[in-house]
Amino acid sequence: MAQDVSFNFDRDANFSAFETYAWVEINGGDQSLDELTANQLKSAVEAELAVKGLRRADSAQADLLIGYQTALRKKREITDYRTDWGYGPGGRAGGSSTEKPTILIGSVVLDMYLRSPKLLVWRGSVTKTIDVDARPDKREKTIQKGIQKLLKNYPPPQ
Repeated sequence: MAQDVSFNFDRDANFSAFETYAWVEINGGDQSLDELTANQLKSAVEAELAVKGLRRADSAQADLLIGYQTALRKKREITDYRTDWGYGPGGRAGGSSTEKPTILIGSVVLDMYLRSPKLLVWRGSVTKTIDVDARPDKREKTIQKGIQKLLKNYPPPQ
């Protein structure tokens, strides 16, 4: 499944003036990513922001404060309904369904705030099914691709 991406932004913000950013924690926003995954996520964001011309700075000097939130949800998929569209032996309608395993869906929301005043100017989200059996290199590549797609929309069109 491809990543689903959405974004919104403050149309009055002058995105061409932003040159620096600093990370901030958003309270209650992280659904306990392990340290390895959190570092991979931050590295992917930093790499994409560098491509966009933004560089990391001290929070007291940064133009933007950036934070992320993650969410995981489970979805049970039920498919494969079969029927003979008639009556089987004994005059009963035939049919069966097969329940597939639970699918894990992960979302990342990335927020960008003006340092002063702390005003949200850009928010984007990316959502994708998670392959819990994926190798570490595949997981990291999935994170990188998702963040690339997410930040494709930054800076927004003037």
